[in-house]
Amino acid sequence: MLVLLAVQWASAQIGEPVTVTTQFRNTSATEAEIVFTAKIEKGWHVYATNLPEGGPTSATFTAEHLQGAVLNGALRAEGNEHEIFDKMFEMKVRYFEGQVVFVQPLKLTGGAYAVDGYLEYGACNDANCMPPTAVEVHYKGNATVPGMAEKTETQVAPAVQTNETMQAESPTMVQEDPLGNWWRPVVEELKSFGDENAPTDYSWLYILATGFLGGLLALFTPCVWPIIPMTVSFFLKRTKDKKKGIRDAMTYGVSIVVIYVTLGLAITLLLGASALNALSTNAVFNILFFLMLVVFAASFFGAFEITLPSSFSTAVDSKAEATTGLLSIFLMAFTLSLVSFSCTGPIIGFLLVQVSTTGDIVAPAIGMFGFALALALPFTLFALFPSWLKSMPKSGGWMNAVKVSLGFLELAFALKFFSVADLAYGWRLLDREVFIALWIVIFALWGFYLLGKIKFSHDDDGEVKIGVPRFFLSMACLAFAVYMVPGLWGAPLKAISAFAPPMSTQDFSLYKNEVQARFDDYEKGMAYAVREGKPVMLDFTGFGCVNCRKMEAAVWTDERVKDLINNDYVLITLHVDDKTPLPEKKQVEENGQMRTLRTYGDKWSYLQRVKFGANAQPFYVLVDTEGNPLNKSYSYDENIPAYIDFLSTGLKNFETSGRKNVSQKE
Repeated sequence: MLVLLAVQWASAQIGEPVTVTTQFRNTSATEAEIVFTAKIEKGWHVYATNLPEGGPTSATFTAEHLQGAVLNGALRAEGNEHEIFDKMFEMKVRYFEGQVVFVQPLKLTGGAYAVDGYLEYGACNDANCMPPTAVEVHYKGNATVPGMAEKTETQVAPAVQTNETMQAESPTMVQEDPLGNWWRPVVEELKSFGDENAPTDYSWLYILATGFLGGLLALFTPCVWPIIPMTVSFFLKRTKDKKKGIRDAMTYGVSIVVIYVTLGLAITLLLGASALNALSTNAVFNILFFLMLVVFAASFFGAFEITLPSSFSTAVDSKAEATTGLLSIFLMAFTLSLVSFSCTGPIIGFLLVQVSTTGDIVAPAIGMFGFALALALPFTLFALFPSWLKSMPKSGGWMNAVKVSLGFLELAFALKFFSVADLAYGWRLLDREVFIALWIVIFALWGFYLLGKIKFSHDDDGEVKIGVPRFFLSMACLAFAVYMVPGLWGAPLKAISAFAPPMSTQDFSLYKNEVQARFDDYEKGMAYAVREGKPVMLDFTGFGCVNCRKMEAAVWTDERVKDLINNDYVLITLHVDDKTPLPEKKQVEENGQMRTLRTYGDKWSYLQRVKFGANAQPFYVLVDTEGNPLNKSYSYDENIPAYIDFLSTGLKNFETSGRKNVSQKE
């Protein structure tokens, strides 16, 4: 029942997640099409056309020069389109995985034609986004004779250019640089700090641990705990051979693992990892899951009992009794899975929904393996050491307290799923402060229940005896409720940021702890840093960069981080998707090809590629007043101590480098 934390880090090197081929195709004597075929690496996706304002970069075609031809309709996309609700953008977004074909229809007006234009699109994965990428096309031909085979060309244009022969000496790009070094490539210098190495991704370990904790929680439910001594005793008594009894009990535990892992694999194979991910963010699915969790919570509170049809479980149980050998043991394990469904079902469902967001095809199987391992462990251990059975606490009032506690958890997590649907449909029924208020009430009531101040219909009538574990748990619940109170007035509450609606839904906020960039222009910011003799923090970001906003909300709000950025650095934020046109277009050479920079976003994206050899956002790099790196770059990682070390190391290197003497104070 824990949130999965998958630490992801992007390498500083330029990647090529999307490759685009272009083709001019005649469909009739007077009509033609420009076809862009994009092949997308696994884990990445390209956004569709006509997305709402304020969202990610839509695919668009811009005609810069048309002669003998006119656009014949809008750009269309052909491929397997996915639609999800993006919580960060607070809107539905559409995208393609694997491959997509963008087609721009043209009408040929007769005679010679010339077409100059470009396709622009956005691409992201779970951790990073590429800057808006332009693929240029230039076609010429003659359409005077119907049916004539016009001249066609095929171009292959990587969606992200490589960085082997970068040309940073273009006078159009460095004419504002008084020192002549601000655009100089520093890729090798970054590598000397260790930028070529990316940390290991431990997401599978988190998934396994989350499943294991879910299995431990299921053990203490009324559906599973009483079965442990009965089942183990059965295996030890079914034969006079103690070794065989132990072997059968271990086989029983292995069968439980096999059943649950098979369930995880079956769900993945039937739906696919990407479909699970899309399903987990689907508004209708989230409403259904919300209702299911509320129903289970009501059941745990004692409103009614949820059980499978007795005929079904009885039939399986009788089959197990009539069968011998390994098959009978497997059927008994299957019976346990069925009988305990009312308690394990919500935990399994929540686990599968959480792991589906990783997009990994084996994640559900790993999560279910951890869950089943914890569930099967006591059966095996008690079979190996049967004397332990005597020390097991008997079922009683504490078991009902566990069940009710699970009901409070189900109710709290149900609100998380309703929040997704609420944002999708724009109901505004569960804004951030409403969500937090409900969580405060739920955890406060849970704490009072554990103290015996609240009772349900199926609780014992006698006086509740408060044990030490129960007391500490009630104290934790009440303390957590108090912790959330400042969130009603806009406090960030990082502990629940993954569950609560975004800050933008907060109607009233007193929280103003934000870091604001001093400059959004590279040359102006560098010139200011020279005058002040301060190091520079370059923040390559995007208006549509989800993980950039996560870093700003989770990391930049830390007091130490905020103090370092605001007081010790000159922060320059450069949006690579800024559509503001440049005063004049810039022609630059990159990888032996001429590229046109039309917007400030194009310029900052080019700077990131040409100087630092990177093109994904978020991307943070520290430089001195000459543009030399002071530390390795930093990408998406919400590790505050690591970010503080990143900033502190850069500041230390600046102070010891002796480069501050280039200051040009008046």
